[in-house]
Amino acid sequence: MRNHLILLSGWGLGSAALEPLAASLRAQDAGLQVELVALPEWVTDDPNVWLDKLDRHLSKDTWLGGWSLGGMLAAELAARRGDRCCGLLTLASNLSFVARPDWPDGMAADTFEAFVDGCRGHTSVTLKRFKSLCSKGAQEQKSILRQLEVGVPDTDPVLLVNGLKILGQLDTRAALQAYGGPQLHLFAGADELVPAKAARALSDLLPDVEVGLVEDASHAFILEYPQDLAAAIKTFLHESGDD
Repeated sequence: MRNHLILLSGWGLGSAALEPLAASLRAQDAGLQVELVALPEWVTDDPNVWLDKLDRHLSKDTWLGGWSLGGMLAAELAARRGDRCCGLLTLASNLSFVARPDWPDGMAADTFEAFVDGCRGHTSVTLKRFKSLCSKGAQEQKSILRQLEVGVPDTDPVLLVNGLKILGQLDTRAALQAYGGPQLHLFAGADELVPAKAARALSDLLPDVEVGLVEDASHAFILEYPQDLAAAIKTFLHESGDD
């Protein structure tokens, strides 16, 4: 189904933040079916369990993509599906959200652990801080922050912590190297959560895939530049779909 794109949401905010991008995609390509999927709420912090269930529940032979954690899960799922995935696109998704000895372009491990502890003990405060970090670097930060407040699901703190633990475990480098289909990875130049230099590191790792950097944009660039991102995605889908 080369006219079907599944987009997975990021952590903690539900799929509402992806609605403007989805609307722009539909407006620019009337034949494209865009399906937004919120991250699962499962009482487990095992990434393989999440991926098993996503694989069972999501349509196959589609394009897969996602924002932030959603993009990382889409990358792993694309590698699992191989030829049964038309292509992959990620939006502000690091290969490893947490820095590792061989991947320094992530969040410091102690900073991430403090964030997890904060979510466990002070969930509402942590979510407020997270939304602020998502919008930081935006040209109109207050406007983006207001948009991030819309449609946020009321999620059990235990499930939010599990999502963070998944985020901390994932390292998509092997998956991206294993997946042979077309790939597009878009990053934001002023992202407070995913360093812009991760885009260059990805290009060095996989020089044959498409990597783009939107300058002066926040982690929530899906809300800042939905039309521009939709145009880039449309071009990628059509050019790759014609291969």
